[in-house]
Amino acid sequence: MWKRPFAIGGARAGAPVHRRMAVSSFCSPRTIITTTTVGSWNTQQLLLRCHRPSITSTIPPAINYYGSSSRFTRLASPLASTDTTDTSASDIGMLRRYASTIATDANNEDDCENVETTTSASSASASAGATNNNASLGDNGYLGKILNAKVYDVAVETELQHAENLSQLLNNTVLLKREDTQPVFSFKIRGAYNKMASLPSSSLSRGVVACSAGNHAQGVALSARMLNCRAVICMPLATPAIKVNAVRAHGGETVEVRLIGNNYDEAASEAKRLEKEEGLALIHPFDDELVIAGQGTIAIEILKKCVSHPVDAIFVCCGGGGMLAGIASYVKQVRPSVKVFGVEAADAAGMTASIEAGHVVTLPSVGLFADGAAVKTVGTETFRLCQKYVDGMITVDTDQICNAIKLAYNDARVILEPAGALAVAGLKKHVEESNISGSTFVAITSGANMDFNRLRIVAERADDSERSLMITIPETPGAFRAMYSKIWPRNVTALTYRYKTEHEANVFVSFQPLVHVERDYEKVMEDFTDAGFPCTDLTHDELAITHVKHLAGGRSNAPYERLFRFHFPESPGALQRFLDSLDMKWNISLFHYRNYGDDFGRVLVGIQQNKGRECEGMNNFLEELGYKYIEETNNPAYLKFLRST
Repeated sequence: MWKRPFAIGGARAGAPVHRRMAVSSFCSPRTIITTTTVGSWNTQQLLLRCHRPSITSTIPPAINYYGSSSRFTRLASPLASTDTTDTSASDIGMLRRYASTIATDANNEDDCENVETTTSASSASASAGATNNNASLGDNGYLGKILNAKVYDVAVETELQHAENLSQLLNNTVLLKREDTQPVFSFKIRGAYNKMASLPSSSLSRGVVACSAGNHAQGVALSARMLNCRAVICMPLATPAIKVNAVRAHGGETVEVRLIGNNYDEAASEAKRLEKEEGLALIHPFDDELVIAGQGTIAIEILKKCVSHPVDAIFVCCGGGGMLAGIASYVKQVRPSVKVFGVEAADAAGMTASIEAGHVVTLPSVGLFADGAAVKTVGTETFRLCQKYVDGMITVDTDQICNAIKLAYNDARVILEPAGALAVAGLKKHVEESNISGSTFVAITSGANMDFNRLRIVAERADDSERSLMITIPETPGAFRAMYSKIWPRNVTALTYRYKTEHEANVFVSFQPLVHVERDYEKVMEDFTDAGFPCTDLTHDELAITHVKHLAGGRSNAPYERLFRFHFPESPGALQRFLDSLDMKWNISLFHYRNYGDDFGRVLVGIQQNKGRECEGMNNFLEELGYKYIEETNNPAYLKFLRST
């Protein structure tokens, strides 16, 4: 995890100054405005007498929706509203209209007179070094660009939902910003539409081009249909059909999907060729100021709803960095006390690596589980903004992402895509590692375009309370049941055993500890050790969890072995009852069980006949057992993979 070495909002000598004096177009006569200088963080008080009666007569009544901790705080005004709990759509519209005048009005001395400033020497010194980019509207004018972003012709203002279960689990108030409910089921529509709607008519008439195999492609497609312009979407040949069809469905006749290249880079080369040769406007998925501004509108919606109950931190997923840069740029210019954290997949942490290195870093490879945020090289502009404004970067692994998908489902009844759950995973990790309670956090659920094929691994790895062990037991009758008795009554989710030698055997078991997870897990391990069953913790062993538990056992030459598949009604204690029903005189040489959440449990069991005993004895035992079974002793898969000749 990368964290800024100093807290944003704290003093730092020599830091760059971002002046926030562009307020005259919002001022009613004799309104007192307080602004803050970023970097030195010394307060400047300005008394402005503005002669703009035509404007002040239509100032939005909820102009102070930024809240008491913002850089724009109305202290006294005949037009100020006492209700700051919400801002209507019309208010936001007026804010956008007036935002475009801020840059010119701020430095227009004719608009304001009798301006008094009280500034410390350090503030004045820092101000002298401020660049034009840090004046008026802040960094490159992002505040104005975000306020003026053209997103609501197609995007919707999404809900800020209280996650009751997650809040109770983490002992903090957790709010989910539901960007997964956008028309394309992700936030990407904001940036794509803002960029395309801002293009001159001549560019739109020629058309646009984009390269994406995911949510950005769908955002461009829908935007093209809304703007009635041609769009070419370049996608790699291996793009799943469900994503190709979604792009075509959103775009209709205006969109041409061009499947080309074996990977993203080859598809991107085609997009660049079309930009150069056909004059199509390239719509970059993240490294574009208007795309960044479009994503930044999410921050407007969050802050305007968090006035009565201020938010302490916002967690944002990060791939190329467009949404993180946009949100951080707005939040740090409007309400700098709010922390902004970026969250990346541990195997695709390009922004984390870049910030730590101090320059943009290209990763040699990226993991594709969270494919919506799998970017080798973050944007130049997004890196600059994130390096400047973001409080810290958090990385999460596959298990933490899967668990976050489950937690979000418990509260919102939505199955987020892995990238869409990154912010939830990062929030949970941050709270657990920092031991924070009583705070208010926002996690942006950024997308729900889940690839159906990934549901299996999500279900397998979503339970963060599951623990896995390798246990060594003696190869004697009754040892297997004695081993299981040390786990009971805990819920066993997987159990794999295979006879190897006449002396000992290894068992792979996964189970859910009781209420106090770590304490109970330690007790189980102590019980195994005291019983003479050495055990090894495999919970965080990626090889074991991903591969070995599915391959454990292998081939065996266990003599007189017969193989059976059993079905039994799945219920608490069902596996224990099944094991108790097995006659002690029969030796178990193979056992495989996995709880799939079905009504019936499925168990594969190898049973050794006693030497010289006739098959009829075992057949009678199986009939008396009372469970439905199928014999698989002659199954080719068993003979080839599990049986040694």
